[in-house]
Amino acid sequence: MLDPQEFIAALDGHGISFYAGVPCSYLKAPMSILASRPNYVGAAIETDAAAMCAGAWLAGEKTAVFCQNSGLGNLINPLSSLNAPFAIPSLFVIGWRGMPGEKDEPQHMLMGQTTKQILMQMGVDVFELPKTNEAAKQTVDQAMAVLGRHGKSVALLVGPGTFKGNAAFSGVENPKNRDKNRKNIVKNLKNGQSLPSRFNLLTAIVGAAPEEAALIATTGKCGRELYQVKDRRQHFYMVGSMGSAGAIGLGVALNNKRPVLVLDGDGGALMRLGTMATIGRTHPANLIHIILDNEAHDSTGGQPTGSGNVDFPAIAAACGYTSATSCDDIETAVSALAECIAAPGPHLVHIQIQGGSLPSLGRPETQPSEVAARFRRFLTSPTSGQ
Repeated sequence: MLDPQEFIAALDGHGISFYAGVPCSYLKAPMSILASRPNYVGAAIETDAAAMCAGAWLAGEKTAVFCQNSGLGNLINPLSSLNAPFAIPSLFVIGWRGMPGEKDEPQHMLMGQTTKQILMQMGVDVFELPKTNEAAKQTVDQAMAVLGRHGKSVALLVGPGTFKGNAAFSGVENPKNRDKNRKNIVKNLKNGQSLPSRFNLLTAIVGAAPEEAALIATTGKCGRELYQVKDRRQHFYMVGSMGSAGAIGLGVALNNKRPVLVLDGDGGALMRLGTMATIGRTHPANLIHIILDNEAHDSTGGQPTGSGNVDFPAIAAACGYTSATSCDDIETAVSALAECIAAPGPHLVHIQIQGGSLPSLGRPETQPSEVAARFRRFLTSPTSGQ
């Protein structure tokens, strides 16, 4: 059996500097160690853990996701439409429930039998972690030698009884700036006039954002229209992984001091409401979460999202955002954005917009891997600029 302290120390020694995850009983011992560290974030779902690590990598960190293989279904989306096209590498340490030859609960058997094949189909190199110290060290060394090569992600599969120690976490969670007495400001600045188009609003946001700010646009027409407004290295255009914009932005914001503006949609935000709880808990002062709400899945035919029944600002305030503001015109939205930039966050700005988009809307010509590479260069550079 392996010493969990030594295992985490080995990952640290290989340069892993940001961890995120969802607990697994096979990984209880090492994850109990991680849980009290400021460079670990517990996620509400595996998708968010992967997206946070993607954001942290964009900010210059080397990352690891800890989870159980029962959550591998949730990981397929970011592995295939975020990590792969953008060539963003991460180490995945995965508890292998239902592994061949091991009796387990019925719900783990099918996933256990197919875990290796699924990961390999996602382009992830797979290593089985041995239970003896020397063999485990060699396997970790081999996996880390592959990690990041041409954007390659790797996985360490961990079977039952691998780690010493069964004690549950008994420390104190260490979210940044935690304050149970914090007062959250909620403002409704809607004036009921004609709603702005997304393109005109994005144009105004780009003009109002600080030159050193990073902008992350959710997948679909939001990213495509931002590209039409202006193509800059501080723009990250998502082309998949719907719902992950907030988690990517959180990973960036926790590992970089620049202002981070997440341009989310109502459909994407609803898909991953748990992200808002993690944003409120970790409380990054430099994150501004902007939801452009047209009550529709605009990129796929305009089907309703149901967001008309949802009070996003109230949810953000309940989750611990410093402020949450509702707007429905460009002037008020720009003014709210300026207030958010001037004060520590995280902040939510919810903006009601028209449905529809630019006619004959094109797509970014820059390949996703280059979008990620130049965005990373921007985030890790000492100065801002075009």
